[in-house]
Amino acid sequence: QVHLVEFGGGLVQAGGSLKLSCTVSGGTFSSYVMGWFRQAPVKEREFVAAIRWTGDRTYYGDSVKDRFTISRDNAENTVYLQMDSLKPEDTAVYSCAAAKPLYSRDLYYRFQEYDYWGQGTQVTVSS
Repeated sequence: QVHLVEFGGGLVQAGGSLKLSCTVSGGTFSSYVMGWFRQAPVKEREFVAAIRWTGDRTYYGDSVKDRFTISRDNAENTVYLQMDSLKPEDTAVYSCAAAKPLYSRDLYYRFQEYDYWGQGTQVTVSS
């Protein structure tokens, strides 16, 4: 059974930074696409970032491009999300997710393509 656990959420002031991590157990981490999604109250789940299983390709949602950076360490079975220049509108529950290999760029953005999910971690950005 594949298990994902996120760490690193919290409260930060606007303009600040946070780094989320997500550790995967019970599966073959190096074969998974890893993604981050977020959901704010009364809003739909939103794609944040994803990284190919090889680590050589990354994808970002328009609202976080140039502010967030996704990375992975296959030796540690961990994916990271470095969040800089945070804004109040970044406030949400952030969840990591794992998918079996995806071979079309468009699929990375679709939460339906991800097979395993963490429980989520709250990120709150104060103004």
